[in-house]
Amino acid sequence: MAVMRVNGRFTRTIWPVVDGCAVDIIDQTALPHEYRVLRLASLEDAVRAICSMQVRGAPLIGVTAAYGLALALASQADDPALHAAIETLVATRPTAVNLRWALARLQARLAPLPPVARAEAAWQEAGRLADEDVEQCRRMGDNGLQLLRLLPAAQHGRLAMMTHCNAGWLATVDYGTALAPIYAAFAAGIDVHVWVSETRPRNQGLLTAWELSEEGVPHTVIADNAAGLLLTRGEVDAVIVGADCVAANGDIVNKVGTWLKALAARAAGVPFYVVAPRSTIDFDCPTGAAIAIEERDADELRLVQGCDSAGRPGLLRQLAVAERVANPAFDMTPAALISALITERGACAASGAGLLSLYPEERHG
Repeated sequence: MAVMRVNGRFTRTIWPVVDGCAVDIIDQTALPHEYRVLRLASLEDAVRAICSMQVRGAPLIGVTAAYGLALALASQADDPALHAAIETLVATRPTAVNLRWALARLQARLAPLPPVARAEAAWQEAGRLADEDVEQCRRMGDNGLQLLRLLPAAQHGRLAMMTHCNAGWLATVDYGTALAPIYAAFAAGIDVHVWVSETRPRNQGLLTAWELSEEGVPHTVIADNAAGLLLTRGEVDAVIVGADCVAANGDIVNKVGTWLKALAARAAGVPFYVVAPRSTIDFDCPTGAAIAIEERDADELRLVQGCDSAGRPGLLRQLAVAERVANPAFDMTPAALISALITERGACAASGAGLLSLYPEERHG
């Protein structure tokens, strides 16, 4: 069952077609100018969707990869085919830990099975991953709301939040991570306003604005560089973001620009919260410094997506083809700048001890 809405209709970001031979997704590269549904019917389709960011957000990437593996095994499911498909999918986005987590879970489930049983088992496991993601996000929304209610502004029924990137339901299967507590606060009757950073160069903040518009949540889009000014003016009660990876010590890696907001929030005395499910936490990664930072195509800076005067969507060149560009997709925010980590099991300090208090089964030795 879906909770979030598009044009008033409930939907998820990924769902199986009726005959079970493909999945449909929302093509996020077309948003916010056009709502387009795209069908994935093969491993190659899933790989293309992840690499091109037709699906994006760590939890959704993991679920898409799981369905991609199921699609690959429909044609050949022996051990070499299983391993080759997993290796292909792992290489699509090196930073998002949910991708590796989901594929490792499917591999453990499928490897003991005879090849003839693997495709159906993979399909069922991918569906379970999708349903679990929805429930985890719902719980993170409830847990985050408990924390937000403690803020002084919330005591008066008002709350001004700031986000970065898109960590709403478009980044998951439903509900979202960082936006889930905002949706929960709005549903609880709190007067919520969201400052939405554009999040260059891919402008994922425009997806956040689109989502919030669909849900009727008041918001204002800002240039990324306006965030510090708003924070120092006291116009923000808390910053809340998602994560693509959480290290065992509480460091996080998220969309580039997150670290700058954390620094500005600390200077302004504003809480900085990170919302992430267990699948985003890598207990085998000691610190954020060990996380690979993806370097993406330079044309993401050279070209801008928009609409022309006739309302037709397209790409506009803002930099010459020969212009040198650096395009790191993520940055690392150290645990010391994070006020709390919010997971499906509750909130904790951004530290190894804090994470282990929620996940004691990960304690070794």
